[in-house]
Amino acid sequence: MNILIVSSSIIPAHLYGGIERVIWDLGSELTKLGHAITYMVNEGSSCSFAKVLTFDKERSLSEQIPEEIDIVHLNYQSSETFDKPHVVTQHGNTNDEEYQFNRNTIFVSRDHANRHGSNQFVYNGLNWDAYPKPTLVKDKSYFHFLGKASWRLKNVTGAINIVRAAGEKLTVMGGNRLNLKMGFRFTPYPSVKFAGMVDNVRKSAIMDSSNGLVFPVRWHEPFGLALTESLYFGCPVIGTPYGSLPELINKDVGFLSAKSLELTDAVRNISQFSVKRCHEYARDIFNSKVMAQSYLQKYEQVINGSALNEEVPRLKKVQVDKFLPFY
Repeated sequence: MNILIVSSSIIPAHLYGGIERVIWDLGSELTKLGHAITYMVNEGSSCSFAKVLTFDKERSLSEQIPEEIDIVHLNYQSSETFDKPHVVTQHGNTNDEEYQFNRNTIFVSRDHANRHGSNQFVYNGLNWDAYPKPTLVKDKSYFHFLGKASWRLKNVTGAINIVRAAGEKLTVMGGNRLNLKMGFRFTPYPSVKFAGMVDNVRKSAIMDSSNGLVFPVRWHEPFGLALTESLYFGCPVIGTPYGSLPELINKDVGFLSAKSLELTDAVRNISQFSVKRCHEYARDIFNSKVMAQSYLQKYEQVINGSALNEEVPRLKKVQVDKFLPFY
């Protein structure tokens, strides 16, 4: 199968790069399965295992699709119509009830799909061979937060308060001690370290030395690579029960609650979780081979002439409050 993966990004990811990392690992795995991959991405991209085309935003996509392509895999919504079979992965959220998604939209978790009136989803998977092998040692020296700390929906303040209340230390990846981008925010506590934006090597080292991920998000998290990456390094997830978290985080690999006191108790009792179980769960379920095989089933359905969704996906319920409850 000749597959074109389209994204308005640069590959490979040099720092965190969630979507970039996912489409890179997807293409790599599809190549291993015998398929021919072409990326259409932004200028500055390169890839050793696939052909790379630069996406010209001044021209229509249909004009740029090579003739030999069997299916186009978009990673953004487009109003453009073209004849080639295609699917669209919707990676993020919308709060617009009027927006109509492509009929062949694939979401990134069951909850993400259900909130848009769909049952079509594929979990993000990663190539764990590209990560250092975890040590899987218990009783480490701190916890970690991984996400865009300047984005209040990610609730780094809640994570800091939970870990401090438990008498533990926290390392924040994805933020700085002084943040002026969204007003003046300064974190004075010496028990909280800030690693800033990290590459995969630094991120992996921090997670490998962490007792667990503290992730008290206040929105419907579509998927969350921070969850699966942390689990791979044997880190249980202490978070809120929103979006994809209840379907991804079971009682064996973490604890979910909207109450900070309960999350603080979970941090104090982190030893109840098996680091080996967390690692094996992520390794076996959220890997790039499983993801690629799931997408191949969707590709074949569309190539055979069937739309993935019987009805056009649309947001079923707007998140009225800017922040979901956190007490």
